Amino acid sequence: MSRIASASDQGAEAPLAGATPTPPAEHVVGTSGSGSGAGTALQILRQLDSGPRGLTEAQAADRLADSGENIVPARQAASWPQLLLRSLHDPFTAVLLCLGLVSAAVFAWSTACVILLLVAVSCVLRASGEYKADRSMAGLRELVATTSTVVRRADKEVPPTAREIPVAELVPGDIIKLGAGDLVPADVRLLRASGLTVHQAALTGESAPVAKSAGDIPSPDGSAVFGQPQWCFQGSGVASGSATAVVVETGARTRLAAAQGTTARQREASAFDRSVHGISWILIRFMLLTPPLVLMANAALRDRGLETLPFAVAVAVGLTPEMLPVVVTNCLARGASRLARIHGVIVKRLPALHDLGAVDVLCLDKTGTLTQDRPVVAQGLDADGQDDPGVLAWAAVNSWWTLQLADLPEPDSLDEAILDTADEDALVGHDGVAALPFDPVRRLSTAVVRIPGLLGRHTLVVKGAVEAVLERCVLEEDERRRLSALAAGAAEDGLRVLAVGTAERPARTRDYTLADERGLTFIGFVTFHDALAPTAAAALAALAERGVTIKILTGDHPGTAARACRDLGIPLGPDGVLTADRLDALTDTELTELARRTPVFARCTPEDKARISAALRTGGHTVGFLGDGVNDLPALRAADVGIAPRDAADVARESADVVLAEKDLTAVDHAIGAGRHSSGNVATYLRITLSSNVGNVIAMLAAGLLLPFLPMLPAQVLVQNLCFDTVQLAFAYDRPHPSVLRRPTVLSPRDVLRFITGFGVLNAVADLATFAVLALALHGPGTGDDEAIFHSGWFTENLLTQALVMVLLRAGRRLFEGRTIGPIGWSAAALAVVGLLLPPSPLGPALGLTTLPLEYYLLLTAVLALYATGLVLARARYERHLSGRPADA
Repeated sequence: MSRIASASDQGAEAPLAGATPTPPAEHVVGTSGSGSGAGTALQILRQLDSGPRGLTEAQAADRLADSGENIVPARQAASWPQLLLRSLHDPFTAVLLCLGLVSAAVFAWSTACVILLLVAVSCVLRASGEYKADRSMAGLRELVATTSTVVRRADKEVPPTAREIPVAELVPGDIIKLGAGDLVPADVRLLRASGLTVHQAALTGESAPVAKSAGDIPSPDGSAVFGQPQWCFQGSGVASGSATAVVVETGARTRLAAAQGTTARQREASAFDRSVHGISWILIRFMLLTPPLVLMANAALRDRGLETLPFAVAVAVGLTPEMLPVVVTNCLARGASRLARIHGVIVKRLPALHDLGAVDVLCLDKTGTLTQDRPVVAQGLDADGQDDPGVLAWAAVNSWWTLQLADLPEPDSLDEAILDTADEDALVGHDGVAALPFDPVRRLSTAVVRIPGLLGRHTLVVKGAVEAVLERCVLEEDERRRLSALAAGAAEDGLRVLAVGTAERPARTRDYTLADERGLTFIGFVTFHDALAPTAAAALAALAERGVTIKILTGDHPGTAARACRDLGIPLGPDGVLTADRLDALTDTELTELARRTPVFARCTPEDKARISAALRTGGHTVGFLGDGVNDLPALRAADVGIAPRDAADVARESADVVLAEKDLTAVDHAIGAGRHSSGNVATYLRITLSSNVGNVIAMLAAGLLLPFLPMLPAQVLVQNLCFDTVQLAFAYDRPHPSVLRRPTVLSPRDVLRFITGFGVLNAVADLATFAVLALALHGPGTGDDEAIFHSGWFTENLLTQALVMVLLRAGRRLFEGRTIGPIGWSAAALAVVGLLLPPSPLGPALGLTTLPLEYYLLLTAVLALYATGLVLARARYERHLSGRPADA
């Protein structure tokens, strides 16, 4: 981890993340304090029965036995059998199991075997995909450091020594050493600190490092515990400086573990779960209604009773999309495998890929996503606020000689930005004499240089926080207020601001001290803004083309968020950037409307992010949330699909549904595209299968009332369903039209019902026209071949119409579009061939089918031509209805 000084200490802008999750009551010795620090360092050492010389080995061993290893409890991955059982909870799978049991109850063993085989294949595919994702995730749990430097003694009489031990062996009361780049291995109270700044974004979401100090300084009442300077917490990292600290809490009692525990509650149903549940109940109602209707109609009009029960069950089976679990699982598994192989994106929960396809609102923090969390120089400003390169030159002198003379291993982020921008000629001709490095207490750094031509004089170049520099400058009070207001205006505009001042002193050999930082002449300001992520603009444009609205939920200052949005061209809307403190007074209904029209929320707490995500879902949106810290856990759980990068906090990765190779919006765009690819194929399959099945059921019910015999034998119904279901597997390999990928794909039960009703009735009309052809044009009533010819004619017509539906109702496809036939075209052709050749084949008589006369095929061609025309016209009307709306099933 790099040494990065805190912008909140050097600059005028100090963004904070706000409140953090309330800790459990059992936290002790100050970490759960109310903001007062809950005790001095000496009091805490006494409570822990420890001291500056550390614990003895015997004490440490006893405490390790009592408190357990310093390991954050991890979510235990489900075993393959557990995943297999979990896959049985799918509503479609439950429907199929019920039908299989009913089929077995009426001794339709072939039907029962086919259904149970489909259920088994679906469950195995789904469990295998999720098990593979869990194994991929096992290699990503690398948040907590593996070793730590601890001060211990062999016994009380032996002087203490510092040595490296595994982090798991730390116990409360241990004295540890921290340096730049270290990860904080437990919750600790600082005893000594020098220039210490800490990254705790994983816990609070703050984009800048936070200054820490060991002094027993009471914090303001009500301040968040993460804002108390004397405390550091597991999961944060040291950006700069060094410290000695005492371990207060370990393992399951740390803040990191407490935050992880708050996510254990049951997650709300996702968009996919809600859609599947709704569609399943539509099918269940149809299936419960169909067999009684068939039985009652045949009993009342045809005096046929229980002998029609197998046919009634076959009709119910015919209404069910038996291959749906297999097609859905295959589509999602192929999409997840492609994402992992090509883009390094791991889908932990297969239905989450469908949720990605349905996402129309993506919530994210700007830091690390839209910006790189790396400052760059905006400009140098003189006292009048005008651009002045000379200010940058003086700032570069300070940064260069502070780095050289203070023995710092590398510049902090602000100094690095200055040196990257400064002209090298500005550094020539200055000889460094001394340096007073930056520390978070005085919030300044000073370089003492010798300038050629000024014999016997040294020049002090001071750079740091605006207030700290201005109070050391020789200025009139009105001028000081004017300069402070100028800096505050830049900060409100989203810039970080440093002030630069100089002073001349007689040359001397004795050391320079902090007392020399006075009587300065004000030189100007250096302003910074966050460097934009190189792929952010292109990714935002790509997401906009897909119909995804971006909502920025950040803990940063409103000005910082607004500037990032302006730099990236994100419109702020009439309300601009709203601070989250306005949300407390809003009802859920009011927040739903506000969240819909507001693109940026600043100063968000974890609870604010979760509440906004939930409000967007209440408003009918499918919400994705991209987060990487412990503070993002509530929002990751509140969204339909939680997304985290690979280097996110361990608990964030565990809670996410999708894990990215990098925190990059381009990867999110790829994931959403893959989700729409898969869910588009699923939606197309559902439209075609259900509309065709509903049409067949309507036709069967009508034929059962009109004919003196069963319109189709149970074996014929099952063979027809098996042929149609087999070719439907091609939808898992189809390539959707680009128009499908440009809008969210939502499986709305209401729209599914509307679609299958409309196109199902059209299919039933084609079937009834076929009945008329068979009944009137070919053979009159009473001939011996009526039953076999009717069965054969309808069997052939059914498979041909289903082949037409597959080709003409593909999502986003226009007639004869594309140069290649594709898997759907080949499958439809194979289905048509079976429909034409099976009745006259040697297998036909075994199924009760027979050869059809030539004139039937001529009349059937006319019926199919009219049906295809109706399909094309109905589909054109349906697509006009969908114009400007999310893609529905």
